[in-house]
Amino acid sequence: MFDLHSIFSSNGMLSEHIPGFHVRSQQLEMAQAIADAIERHRVLVAEAGTGTGKTVAYLVPALLLGGKVIISTGTKTLQDQLFSRDIPMVRSALQIPVTIALLKGRANYICHYHLEKSLQDTQATFASRDEIQYLHHIARYAKNSKTGDKSGLRDVPENSGVWQMATSTRENCLGSECPHFKQCFVMEARKQALTADVVVVNHHLFFADVMLRDEGLSELLPACNTVIFDEAHQLPETASLFFGESISTGQLLDLVRDAKIEAIQGAAEVTALTNAIAVVDKSIRDLRLTIKEDNIRLSLAILKHNTDFCRALDNLLDKLTALVKLLESQAERSEGLENCRQRASNHLYVIQRWRDETKMRDHVRWIEVYHQALQLHATPLTIAEIFQKQMNASPRAWIFTSATLSVKKDFSHYNHEMGLAAAQTACWDSPFNFAEQALLYVPMNLPEPHQQQYTDQVVQAALPVLRASRGRAFFLCTSLRAMQRVHELLLQADEFDFPLLLQGQGSRSFLLDRFRALNHAVLIGSQSFWEGVDVRGDALSLVIIDKLPFASPDDPVLSARIEKMNNEGRNAFMEYQLPRAVINLKQGAGRLIRDETDRGVLMICDPRLTTKAYGKQIWQSLPPMKRTRELAEVEQFFAQREAK
Repeated sequence: MFDLHSIFSSNGMLSEHIPGFHVRSQQLEMAQAIADAIERHRVLVAEAGTGTGKTVAYLVPALLLGGKVIISTGTKTLQDQLFSRDIPMVRSALQIPVTIALLKGRANYICHYHLEKSLQDTQATFASRDEIQYLHHIARYAKNSKTGDKSGLRDVPENSGVWQMATSTRENCLGSECPHFKQCFVMEARKQALTADVVVVNHHLFFADVMLRDEGLSELLPACNTVIFDEAHQLPETASLFFGESISTGQLLDLVRDAKIEAIQGAAEVTALTNAIAVVDKSIRDLRLTIKEDNIRLSLAILKHNTDFCRALDNLLDKLTALVKLLESQAERSEGLENCRQRASNHLYVIQRWRDETKMRDHVRWIEVYHQALQLHATPLTIAEIFQKQMNASPRAWIFTSATLSVKKDFSHYNHEMGLAAAQTACWDSPFNFAEQALLYVPMNLPEPHQQQYTDQVVQAALPVLRASRGRAFFLCTSLRAMQRVHELLLQADEFDFPLLLQGQGSRSFLLDRFRALNHAVLIGSQSFWEGVDVRGDALSLVIIDKLPFASPDDPVLSARIEKMNNEGRNAFMEYQLPRAVINLKQGAGRLIRDETDRGVLMICDPRLTTKAYGKQIWQSLPPMKRTRELAEVEQFFAQREAK
């Protein structure tokens, strides 16, 4: 039996092999709690403040006694970091022969079949000449790569549309019928995952597989002894997405594109099929055009009053039904046409279910509109029972960990939402000295956030603080509209010559690299920069949050869940809306202090933090910073910092 005290001690294995390792009592206690949960096949919900070292805290017991372990992270970036750096580092320190595999969704792997089809397609349309070159880059990479993981090909931008021509989806994969099945990169990744001791996945992949039984985890889970969710605060949102049903115009257009290629290559003389594909293509695009707005969520109640949308959806159903019948008559000609028949039939079924009120009583139906696409969603009003069924399938340890899961160390909101009634909970504060390192500033005399000029006055309050900090700030906004307005006002501000970076002007990693290099920049962002961002040192000394991050009550899923809870006699604001806002705020605030030497100011502009009864609950959930409402104290804080 191993001794965790020895492993985590100042002269232990971790200290000897991991550069910069510090002994932290919180980290050891967390590792002990996780080891106990693994040994007893229990459920543990563990919050660990920034700087605790939670990754090493869960990796040590997982590698030593976890058996077959699945680790699920919030993003593919964290997934790659765990696989390439963290696990090999801890494995080397512990000197144990643990095998590791990385498993991503199939869209991350080149598909030989679809790449070949695209190269042969003489009628393919490309957005630019670059995309033609990109396709040939991908073809060369596919011949030499062992994994086929698109992240290994830096020459082709990750967001390039050409990847759709060289990868597969769950719908268009031919499976064992594929002529390239033996060389399939997805199947090879799954084989490695089946034999590995530790498999690293991400939340989207985990839940896609749990519901769709598609991505290889359905074979892994029965043999798995331990499941660890890192960044577990993201799970309610991800699980809601996958426990529901959805269909997008993008998926339908992918079907049209593939059906067109298969028809040309396998049934060129059947003009009725070609015509039916073109008609469906038009009806999909017509449906998107019925909604004028971009980046908006609309409830079914609102959509029922949009006669153009209702007519266009009926028209799409009619045209898709006709296409399914034609594909049925031609499907035996090729595996590709048969695959298109199955997909068209499945898409038709999902849209028909979405339209049928009797089939979706426990779901809220809504649509999400993007710049060029539209998605129909049916989201369950609660995910607790569905997730509980997955957990009860066989005995194993389930570990949920994040820096933000509780409200004042109370986990009842999270546990209730995830169906973790019997879970053990534990909380470890950050080892950082927040009272010395940070200051919480809530300015006086700001109006309520619903006031028309609120954002303008927030910027006026922020300007002297930005000057005192000499830039070096994140300005985090709760909406894209506010973000754009903040950027506009700072550009116009007098005696303000710090470099400005705006979310959307480049990838997140590009903007962060620029922010660090410029050293006195102000980065203005929305949701993308509230979490998963790590800037240490002087480059980030100030985090400004425009207002408390309550989700918009216009959101159709949120409003339906609020209505359900209130109808049950519960207080939806205190049980659901407030805890969610607290967890989001803790994520944003967590960008400020990232190590023992960081110092900075957290400025929260929302007056409700002091004027509302619930404000006390919110600031008591934040790290124990010194608090002030005086600008002079903020200026003095920065002046003292510069003097050191």
